[in-house]
Formats: sequence, C-alpha cells, structure tokens
Amino acid sequence: MLVTKEEIFKRFWYPVMPTSQMSEQPQGFELLGQKIVLWLDDLGQPAVASDRCCHRSAQLSKGKVIDGNLVCPYHGWRFDGSGVCVKVPQLEDNSQIPKTYQINTFLAQERYGYVWVCLGEPLNGIPEIAEAKDPSFRLIPEFYETWHCAGLRVMENEFDLAHPTFVHTTTFGSEAHPVPDAIEVRETEYGITGTATLGVVNPEQQQKNLKMDEGITTRVLDLDWYLPFTCKLRINYLNGLVHIIVNTTTPINDSASQIVQFCLRNDTEADVKAKDVVAFDRAVTLEDKAVLETTDYDVPLDIKIEQHMMTDKPGILMRRKLSKLLASNK
Repeated sequence: MLVTKEEIFKRFWYPVMPTSQMSEQPQGFELLGQKIVLWLDDLGQPAVASDRCCHRSAQLSKGKVIDGNLVCPYHGWRFDGSGVCVKVPQLEDNSQIPKTYQINTFLAQERYGYVWVCLGEPLNGIPEIAEAKDPSFRLIPEFYETWHCAGLRVMENEFDLAHPTFVHTTTFGSEAHPVPDAIEVRETEYGITGTATLGVVNPEQQQKNLKMDEGITTRVLDLDWYLPFTCKLRINYLNGLVHIIVNTTTPINDSASQIVQFCLRNDTEADVKAKDVVAFDRAVTLEDKAVLETTDYDVPLDIKIEQHMMTDKPGILMRRKLSKLLASNK
C-alpha cells in the first residue's frame, strides 16, 4: 500500500507541526507528497495552503507573514488565511486584484498542542482523547521527528506485544513474556479497540517514573487504533498510575512518516519530572525505530503475502480495515 496513490488518505486529519513552532514565519511541510505552507492568520489561527504562489510558483514558505497575511518572497504578493490575494505591490489599486489571484488552502485545527491538517473533505474528526480534557491528567509532548518507514508498520508495532522481548532489551522487554498474558481486540467504526496484559521488566529509571520499587511489573493495556495512523495505548499500572501514549504517524510520502507522540499521565511534575518521562519513552522509541526503518514501506494489505502468527491479530485487523476502506472508495 502506497499512501500517496490512495486519494482517500487526504480525507483524514494529521498533526503536522507543534503549535509552539508556529512563529511569525511561515513553515513548510510535506503531507502525502503535497508541499504545504503553514502560518498564523490575522486572528492567530493556523492557516494552511499549497506551498506555491499562483503567480510564478515560488515557494511561499520561504516568504514571511505580515499582519497575518502570507507574503510571497518573489514579488511580494500577499494572501490571507482563505488564500485570497489581498495585496499586489505592483498594482496601485488593490481593489482591482483579479479573483483568480488565489492559492489553494486546506483545513487546519489546533488540538493537543499540534496543528492538524486535512487535505480533503474529512471522513472523520480528529481522534477524541478523553483524558486530554480531564484535569487530573497532564499532557507531555514527547517526539516530533521523521522516520523512514510506513505509518502502518508503526501502528502494527504499537499493538504487537510479541516484539518487546526482542526489541526492547534495554528498556522494558521481559524474556519471561515473549507473548502477552492476554489480548483481545475487535473492530470498531473508527478502527479497532481491545485490551491486553503484559508482564514487563521495570528498570531503575522506570521505577522512579512509576514510583515502584519492584524490578518487574504488569501492564494492563487499553488499546485503540483510529484510522488510518493514530493509536492510543492506555497503560494501567497496578499502583493506580496511568500512562497514556498517543502516537500518530503523519504520512510525509510513501517511504517517510513524521512521528508525532505525546503522553498523558495522572500524576504531576512534582511527582515525576516530564523530562524523565520523555527520556524513558525516548529510549523505547529509538529501539523501535532501529527495527522499523529496516522494513519495507510498501505494506501489503493482502494478508497472504506476508506470514503471520497469533499475536499479529491486531495488525491483520488493521490491514483488513484499510482494505475495506480503499475498496469502498474506488
């Protein structure tokens, strides 16, 4: 499956940039092979457009923002948040600007500290993470970086509870638990959901993060996957701590994804510093990255092409769900 060849993927929301990176300067990004430019309009809201001027195709992300308007670096044309050209320096009377002087714009929203973009008519809303509205949870941004692998590979990996023993050898993988103690998943309208239980190692750094002295512990997981490339892992520990990982693999193009990950926890900065939480999750993520970047990015949805085992059920359901989605939108 090559994401840029399937128009349906343009109808989903993807986080493309932390809101904190949205300064007075326009920012460029590639989404599903489409070059886009992001900026803040005159109301301070995110605006997104094709990263090409309608005049001579200059890259607008190389320009600047004045009074919420995007300014082309080539001839100084200015565009508002709706893509309409509002100023042409070479014209004495800007009321005479032709209506054809416009750039293509896309939908944008701010959520969870990121600007989310949809390139088409949305099929679904941005995934609702209930705990993000719960005052007993704090949200911690974790990673925002490019990985050279397919988004589906990352999604399958998040629900693959047979890999920690072999991949996460320096973090939480337990040799005594090469398969989960229990796992149950089923399809939903938005993707799949399920529960699982996994015994894990609890190294010194994580003992501090979890406020546990034991060298081993158990993760009770609530699993949710949202079409096409967002997952939520709610990790419930026996002492009452909840650590939620939300990961979206925003498709840059067929072979690269922007990894956007944040977590939510029902503790405070006084309990555990955010930097320590990020440090452990970062170590886990780098172990995943080392393996996932070796995989083929053209993931076959036909389950007969690759081999499978019992713990691959979540990934099989994902592939079947995506197959149905693509077939229904031909």
